[in-house]
Amino acid sequence: MWNPIKAWRRRRLAGKPFPEEWRRALERSIPYVRLLTGEERKELERLVAIFLAEKTFEGAGGFEPDDESRVVIAGQACLLLLNRDADVYPRLDTVIVYPAAYVAPGRRRNPDGTVSEGPQVRFGESWKTGAVVLSWDDVRRGAEDFRDGRNLVLHEFAHQIDSEDGPADGAPPLRGRSNTAVWARVLGREYRALLEDVRRLRPTVIDSYGATNPAEFFAVATETFFERAREMRERSPELYDQLRRFYHQDPAARIDEAAGRFARRAAPGR
Repeated sequence: MWNPIKAWRRRRLAGKPFPEEWRRALERSIPYVRLLTGEERKELERLVAIFLAEKTFEGAGGFEPDDESRVVIAGQACLLLLNRDADVYPRLDTVIVYPAAYVAPGRRRNPDGTVSEGPQVRFGESWKTGAVVLSWDDVRRGAEDFRDGRNLVLHEFAHQIDSEDGPADGAPPLRGRSNTAVWARVLGREYRALLEDVRRLRPTVIDSYGATNPAEFFAVATETFFERAREMRERSPELYDQLRRFYHQDPAARIDEAAGRFARRAAPGR
């Protein structure tokens, strides 16, 4: 629903320059930002500014969020919104940041079907009640290494996107029945394939945690799409294509282009 007060506040925010120290933090801490076009960087900065203006950051376990940590978290979260004409996490109010992994009570269904209960070490979680919880150590590692297939912020904020139309179930808001049907067919098949690979102890591009349930599959597939893009494109081209269409980005093509530029610069002169 259109909110005139929010729209007015965002217009005012758009008139303010993006702080140079925030821009440097994005480019220094998130290598993927360097692959964006100039227009995409401007759009990312606009989304980050909205995120930081509208969401509350709270420290836990002795951690005190500063501008750098807030910008690095917001920057990665907003990568998932780039080019999508989507609102800035409308159900999210608060980001809670611990210094490192933390212990919380819980109940988890494991990929092998067993259930674990009791205190659990956690790196992050996404709540339906308007909060995301993150370990700063893991946020920082995920931002700096954008090739290992693991990124806590992308994972938890994929859950936020997934839950925008109801419970997180691996089916985020999609436009059109035909798109929904293709999404269900492709992701359902890939999820079942991952379950079988995990059962048979076969190596996978998508982390085995994605076999936990369809919601985790979507979140882990999102991490893989951005961080191991070329491998996913080669091994699971239909899954890659569905995520490319959903996120309106083609990270494998970005990497191909960057690699080509590097090769041309490195080539000896004729």
